[in-house]
Amino acid sequence: MATIRLYMTISLDGYVAGPDDGPDAPLGTGGFRLFNWLDRRHEPGPSGQVYQEAMATRAVVAGRRTYELAGRWQGDHHDGVPVFVLTHSVPDDPPPGSVRYVTDVRECAERARAAAGDGDVMVHGAGAAQALLRAGELDELELHVVPVLLGQGRRLFDHLPPEHTELRLVRHLTTPEDEDPAHAVMHLRYRVVRP
Repeated sequence: MATIRLYMTISLDGYVAGPDDGPDAPLGTGGFRLFNWLDRRHEPGPSGQVYQEAMATRAVVAGRRTYELAGRWQGDHHDGVPVFVLTHSVPDDPPPGSVRYVTDVRECAERARAAAGDGDVMVHGAGAAQALLRAGELDELELHVVPVLLGQGRRLFDHLPPEHTELRLVRHLTTPEDEDPAHAVMHLRYRVVRP
C-alpha cells in the first residue's frame, strides 16, 4: 500500500510561510528564504536525494489554499501524476490536467493511495497535513528544517487537536558543515506511530 508522506519545508520556529502570505506573496514576507536548499536539488548530496525522492512520488494530495497559491501548478505538479485537492467546496470550473477535487479526507487518501499503487503519495499544505493526521491517514512527515527563525507567519501545526501524536524518527540527513549557510537544511523523516 502506498505511503502518504508530507513534504514540508519549515523554519526552526515552526513556520511554513512568512507573514502576510497570499496570492501576491505565496510564501509571505521572507518566506522564500525557506527554499534556498532547493538550489542544490540537482546536485549530489542530501538535498538532491530528498528532491529526487519527492519527484518520484506517484500522486499528490494538496490543500486547496496551497494549490491556489501555487498557481494550480498549471494542472501538473510533476510528470502528470494525479493531484487530489482537498477542499471544503468544489469550484464550478473544472480542474485542469490530472487534478481532482475531493471534499472528504478519507476518500481523498483512498483515491491517492489507489493512484500511487506501490509508490508514495506526496502531501503539500499545512491544512491538508493536519486533516490527514487527524483522520489517521498521514503515514510519514518529511520535514526540511531550515536554520532560520521567521518569528511570524503560518505555522505547520497550529490547528491540531490536544491529543498527542507520537512520531518515530526513521531518517536524518543534513547538509555538510562546510555548505554555504544560506543552503543549510536538515531533512528529518518521521513515521506516525499508530496506537
